[in-house]
Amino acid sequence: MLRALRPLLFDETGRLRAGYRVTIFFVLWGYGPAVVHWLLEATLLRSVLAEWLWAESIALNVLRLVVILLAGWWTARVIDHRPFADYGFHLSGRWWIDFGFGLLLGTVLMALVFVVEWAAGWVTVDRLWRADPPTVSFWAAFMAPLVLYIVVAVAEELLTRGNQIINLTEGMAPLGYVPAVLIAWIASSVIFGLLHLFNPYSTWVSTMNLTLMGFMFGLGFVLTGELALPIGLHLTWNLVQGNFFGFPVSGKMQHGTTLVSIQQHGPELWTGGLFGPEAGLLGILATMAGMLAIIGWVRWRYGDLSLRRMAIQPSPGGKKA
Repeated sequence: MLRALRPLLFDETGRLRAGYRVTIFFVLWGYGPAVVHWLLEATLLRSVLAEWLWAESIALNVLRLVVILLAGWWTARVIDHRPFADYGFHLSGRWWIDFGFGLLLGTVLMALVFVVEWAAGWVTVDRLWRADPPTVSFWAAFMAPLVLYIVVAVAEELLTRGNQIINLTEGMAPLGYVPAVLIAWIASSVIFGLLHLFNPYSTWVSTMNLTLMGFMFGLGFVLTGELALPIGLHLTWNLVQGNFFGFPVSGKMQHGTTLVSIQQHGPELWTGGLFGPEAGLLGILATMAGMLAIIGWVRWRYGDLSLRRMAIQPSPGGKKA
């Protein structure tokens, strides 16, 4: 019986098949931080930081990042039999330059969304430099959303791009290299969209738009072979959207600290309404502009737009089971 089941569980190299590898990390990614958070909130951390919820948020999110990175490292070494860096963390000068471009691109795209809505009269500015909680300085309060979105960017890109695109591509290798990459890229983008399905004010339109966003983030990964550009773009897309300009981010208002506090009045078709720009036509246009900018950047930096084979193949030094 066990011998008959082995081909269903393991490939010809003795590794677990791609679907199982992806599922294992998905479970660790989702439940590992949740269990640690629950334990700490129920005990020491809650009693220590009970009156400092913004500080508690920072501490818990730093912990979440540590747990997810450890889970990613363990999955890479033990389950995938590859160096963790193969998920898109070959840190170098080039990596950090791409990361910087991603930061700039996300900032510019969300600034353009705000300028268009403001020029159209769809938003009005109530005040500037709004701190939450108001008892601390703006920059101290701003640390909470900053840390949150650093964690979100790293965690979601590691899951849906670094882990999933690589493993799903390997699992579909018999289809051919390019088709396997494209299918993995699309599948990871759909998963990214579905991760936000139960967010407040979510609709099928917002889910489709977030799937398109996932495709944009994935574009930066499959063209560079690294998570630098997607992480940078993801970070400022969220942070600038929510805590520079006060828009909801995927249906949520994460902390009330914003450079600009606004009231939104425009048509939901364009603005996305209570879900935020990601559910509106402006969000779609910003995503399409982002993809064009990524293509231009990669063409300028690397001289071609070919898929990066080195990023989605097992490392030559990777251990085989």
